[in-house]
Amino acid sequence: MSAPGRVVGAFAASHSPGITGWPERVAPDVRDTIEQAYREVAKRIADLQPDALVVVSVEHFTNFNLGNLPAFAIAAGDSYLGPVTAEMAEFVNVSQRNHPGAANLGRHLYKFALDSEFDPSLVGGGLDFDENFSVPLKHLDPETTYPLVPVIVNGVNPPWPTPKRCYDFGRMIRDGVAAQSEYQRVVVLATGGLSHWVGLPESGRINEEFDQDFIGRLTDGDAGRLTDYTREEIDAAGNGAHEIRTWLVAAGAAQTGFDVLAYAAVPEWLTGTAVAAARL
Repeated sequence: MSAPGRVVGAFAASHSPGITGWPERVAPDVRDTIEQAYREVAKRIADLQPDALVVVSVEHFTNFNLGNLPAFAIAAGDSYLGPVTAEMAEFVNVSQRNHPGAANLGRHLYKFALDSEFDPSLVGGGLDFDENFSVPLKHLDPETTYPLVPVIVNGVNPPWPTPKRCYDFGRMIRDGVAAQSEYQRVVVLATGGLSHWVGLPESGRINEEFDQDFIGRLTDGDAGRLTDYTREEIDAAGNGAHEIRTWLVAAGAAQTGFDVLAYAAVPEWLTGTAVAAARL
């Protein structure tokens, strides 16, 4: 009988389109620090030799809309196109590619979620990527090596799932991976955040105080502190800061603290930009 699968790594990174689309606008030392952190994560993932990546991000209305915006969604397709259009590919400077899907793992996690009292949407196929997945995967999986299970968390429009619900969803993913044996080694990758404002006059502002506080909680790894956020506290870091919910999913899957490999307030990318790795 095969051994149960396990989460062998968990990582989190920002996905601002500027990271790949206009890196030259940022001071070279800042850019090099961020890009080196991405390279380090890419190396660590390769060293872990995962059978699949569970990639957690938000939905920018590429696939869903305000009339159909689930709190959580799990995809179980055979492949995923990213970026979704040639125009998007040019905007983020990522060539269009088809990423392989870990369809069986996606279906398993969906069923396991239902059995665990979660009610995510199931996307059987046709989930397309924008900067949410395409920007980090350009750095972390440039050859589309790893089969993916994309997971969507609503971090763009209220009402949102609570921080604790997101953390618990990540813990459910960890347990779900352990409840199957087809995919022995699974890496969880979260993308989004940190502080930023989208489509508002404050766009370009960075709330470094919020970012550093969140980084401290992430480093510590205490679930209570990580999930003890009110809507108003996150709002103070911008409507885009609600994307930290994806990081909370990764933290729940890791069940340990993270090392932050890089952080910089980058107005040119409109985002408090960070890259982190769980101490697994």
